Amino acid sequence: MSLRTVAELMALAARTAPKASGRDFIVTAVVEGDDLKRLGEEMIADGERTSRPNRGRDGRNVLNSEIMVLIGLQDSDVLGLDCGACGNEVCIEPNTHDGEFGGPNCALRLLDMGIAIGSAVKIASMMNADNRIMYNAGVVARRLGLTEADFVMGIPLAATGKSIYFDR
Repeated sequence: MSLRTVAELMALAARTAPKASGRDFIVTAVVEGDDLKRLGEEMIADGERTSRPNRGRDGRNVLNSEIMVLIGLQDSDVLGLDCGACGNEVCIEPNTHDGEFGGPNCALRLLDMGIAIGSAVKIASMMNADNRIMYNAGVVARRLGLTEADFVMGIPLAATGKSIYFDR
C-alpha cells in the first residue's frame, strides 16, 4: 500500500468523522511532489525570517516526507448555542480576522476539526505510516494557497525504518 493510498484514506476518515449539528465545514487536500517541496522550503525560509526555529525544523521534516494531508475548516459558522466556549457570552462573528489563520472560529467547529484530525491520524497509525500533526505546516500551506481553509493543520507522512518526526 502506498502512502498516497494512506493519505486518501485519511482524507476519507476526516470527511466522515462526526460533526456538531451534522453540518460539515471540514476541507482536506493532499500535497505531494513539487508542492510538498515548495512547502518544506518555504517553512525553512519562514523559520529563518521570523526566528521560529521549530518552523524550520518542521520544514526539514516535510522535505523528508513523501506526502502530506491538510485538514482544516473553511467558511464555518457558529452553532448558535451561546455556550461561551469561545470566550464570548454570545456567539462570535466568525472569520472577521485574518492572521496566520482566519478567525475567530466557533469552539465547537474547532472540536469538529480535532475529531477529523484524530480520525485521520488513526488511519495513518493503523497503516503503520509515520506521521505528525503540524501547526507550522498549516500556516505556510495556507499562505502558499495550497488550501482555502481558514484554519488548517498539516499531517506529513513517511515510511522509514525509524520515524523522522520524533527524536528530532
